[in-house]
Amino acid sequence: MGRLGTGNTGDAGYRTADDAPRRSNGTPEKVDAVVVGSGFGGSVVALRLAEAGQSVVLMERGKPYPPGSFARSPSEMGRNFWDPDRGLYGLFDAWTFRGTEGLVSSGLGGGSLIYANVLLRKDEKWFVKESPVPGGGYENWPFTRADLDPYYQAAEEMLRPVPYPYRDTAKTLAMEKTAANLGLNISRPPIAVTFAAERDGEPRTNQPLRLPDYGSIHGPGTVRTTCTLSGECDIGCNAGAKNTLDHNYLSAAAALGADIRTFHDVRGIRPLDGGGYEVRFVVHRPNNRGGLLTEQIIHCKRLFLGAGTFGTNFLLLRNRGSLPALSDALGTRFSGNGDLLTFVMGARTPAQNGSPPGVRTLTGSRGPVITTAIRVPDVNDDDGDGRGYYVEDAGYPAFINWLMETAQLGTTVKRTAKVAARLLKDRLFDAGRSNVSADLAAALGDGRLSSSSVPLLGMGRDIPDGVLTLRDGRLAISWTMATSKEYFTRVRATMEAIAQDLDGDFIDNPLWWAKRVITVHPIGGAPSGRHPGEAVCDSYGEVFGYPGLFVVDGAAMPGPVGANPSLTISAFAERTCAHVLDVPDTPRHRGITPADAVGPDANGRTSSAGDPGGTVTVQREAAGAVVDAGALAPRALAPDATKGKAAPEEKPAARTETEPRVRSRSLGPAMAGNPQEATSVRFTEQMHGWFSPGVTDPERGRSLGRDRSRKIMFELTITARDIDAFVADPRHPAHAEGYVLADYFGGRMPVERGWFNLFVEDASPDGRPARRMLYRLWLRDPGGTPFTFTGHKLIHNEAGFDLWPDTTVLYATILRGHVPEEAASEPAASTATEREGVVGAGILYIRPLDFARQLTTFRAEGPAPAAGLAAFMKLFGGELLQVYGNGVPRVPFPLRGGPRGTAGTSGRAGTQPRPRRGR
Repeated sequence: MGRLGTGNTGDAGYRTADDAPRRSNGTPEKVDAVVVGSGFGGSVVALRLAEAGQSVVLMERGKPYPPGSFARSPSEMGRNFWDPDRGLYGLFDAWTFRGTEGLVSSGLGGGSLIYANVLLRKDEKWFVKESPVPGGGYENWPFTRADLDPYYQAAEEMLRPVPYPYRDTAKTLAMEKTAANLGLNISRPPIAVTFAAERDGEPRTNQPLRLPDYGSIHGPGTVRTTCTLSGECDIGCNAGAKNTLDHNYLSAAAALGADIRTFHDVRGIRPLDGGGYEVRFVVHRPNNRGGLLTEQIIHCKRLFLGAGTFGTNFLLLRNRGSLPALSDALGTRFSGNGDLLTFVMGARTPAQNGSPPGVRTLTGSRGPVITTAIRVPDVNDDDGDGRGYYVEDAGYPAFINWLMETAQLGTTVKRTAKVAARLLKDRLFDAGRSNVSADLAAALGDGRLSSSSVPLLGMGRDIPDGVLTLRDGRLAISWTMATSKEYFTRVRATMEAIAQDLDGDFIDNPLWWAKRVITVHPIGGAPSGRHPGEAVCDSYGEVFGYPGLFVVDGAAMPGPVGANPSLTISAFAERTCAHVLDVPDTPRHRGITPADAVGPDANGRTSSAGDPGGTVTVQREAAGAVVDAGALAPRALAPDATKGKAAPEEKPAARTETEPRVRSRSLGPAMAGNPQEATSVRFTEQMHGWFSPGVTDPERGRSLGRDRSRKIMFELTITARDIDAFVADPRHPAHAEGYVLADYFGGRMPVERGWFNLFVEDASPDGRPARRMLYRLWLRDPGGTPFTFTGHKLIHNEAGFDLWPDTTVLYATILRGHVPEEAASEPAASTATEREGVVGAGILYIRPLDFARQLTTFRAEGPAPAAGLAAFMKLFGGELLQVYGNGVPRVPFPLRGGPRGTAGTSGRAGTQPRPRRGR
């Protein structure tokens, strides 16, 4: 087994010795399978495919954590979070959304590094069918408990869970007694923790463990011991007693030749012609804090997404432009698995013989985090009412006890002051007392609050009606507690009853009062189901429309698991692998081949990606599209893609001398002569609007896009590199650079090459002179698919003050492929030709404040800057004079334009209906 980089060195990760033969100069690496993420789905896939002899590369963005490497000191904890932009490469990845907070992990082993070890099977009757969801649709599980049972067993054999064995743990005994008093069903659930040095042996703490036959991915010197009962499961087990995935599935996979790579962060996904997928990724370099990272490429026959619910959905949403046949169900059925956190504080024992109540010892820091589980039945059970759930005790690390005690500031100050006064009195009056042990003990206090408190964790079948989307390139979730209020009320009532029976104070999580919850079990977003009308993938996790692309983590769950979801996710992945290896070359559903994509038909409609006959309209690149150097050239990407437009500015693929130049009249004058001898003029323009895929008419795209909140905007710097050539050329060509921001295409896309023409002669249908401002931008989405943004502003004289809408409304069409200007459709092109390769259309506007800012961005550089600006303004005013007659009308404060003018097409000839300005 090769060496894996440790958690402290920043090593990019494990590389197998036979990695080199899969590579060749100038071409991407090729493997059978790429697995994204090392959690409960990805780790399973890596092992099972490696067992079958396939070449497997697993990419994990985080670092390895061998035993002893988890943060403990305040300085270590302060850096134990994931934010590569700020040089943080730690374990915890915290998210905040509308209505919910999320906490997940980043490291080799995924969520197993910080989960509470519980491995419960999903209740048989909680695999619901046709369960209505508020707002429409149903929660429908396409597989059953019987389907998963063999794979539950396979996962259990690897993870080796056992019930908590100790019989003297205070919190465990208290929970069991309270459940009996309340008539609740309680058990000690299987937990993936090793308590005995030998299987079925007597539990003893801190005993050394032998490595399995496949060794450890952390190296032969790895030391693991039995559980020390420290309550540190959720912050990383330094003893190695937790059976985290790096100690079993991943170690076994690496021993069989799987290539496990840490610090590898996948950014792009794109289907390849002829089958398979292209995966684009970056390798984090902790020593290069905040610097841009070079994009790398790998090709695979199959691609398995196991980056966790947040990570997998973010990847699919960002790459929707490259995967246009994805179901509209993408992002739906999100749930926090009903997670609810509360606290029992200051539990007391009953008063006896006239004495006051005593301190009930719970000692939440003793034992693993969870030792018991109370199950409250579901309406689908024989004895249930409402939606079912579990309530579990929760432990915590010992240092939390100190925080709890010192947080009682008033009591601490009073206690310390009393002891200090006594010591001062003894010193002043020479009390002759030299032993102060009792005084110091009194200063520390009796610790009754920390010893009599325990958190409670609830989880169950909340309503899976959350929706994940992108917002300015960031992951966003729309979820509200309101629809699950009845469920949370029932869970909270049970928790409060437990606190009352323990005679303790029931304390809500502070987020509860803000009607928010925190989840460590995010579920859904790419739900499995029967067809693409209700789901993203089938019952095996294979994405509808994209054979060979699988979702194998919590994102594929069509609703809350109810119990702790880790084992169900593992069993789901085990079942997926068995299916893949059983019928390796026969997709369960034909859908469309990975090289296909859905495109509009003659009526602007798209075919279903899940058509069982497999007859789907293939969306081809637009006519005249060229293959440019950027197809395989690396881009410079931001360290953290989740920041969206707030991330550092990325750089598109650099042009090389070997790239075949695409002749364009627009760039001719700008590239002629010595730029240093010419005066250049530039300005920056920002426009905002709406866009919709699958349509060719910008007005329809604007209308649909606004209804569905599909925003699009750009910020461009337009540069006339030689103002004299710019003015002399009748097409007035200039260079455009900047970015386009559209969530449908994954967020911000830098302009690789851009053309702009200020005023191109045209004519209105009535024969009057008209002008067009033309835009052509070459873009590339995160998956590497090329697109061309084309747009025009139509300048023509109509009744009324139309100068403002003429110069601030841009009709835009986006084409698939990089299309040069001379390949664009001319006015005489056929309708079919015009629609070929069209991805969508929309309309953008200059907002008044943006226009005011634009006026401040004009700059001129070179030997005659003042003359250059004057020449530009003279050209601009003169062209407007040609269009609007004897003079340029005064431009009033921008008014809302209504629909006027002659209706026309979105092609280069004709006029557009004047759209209403959006708000």
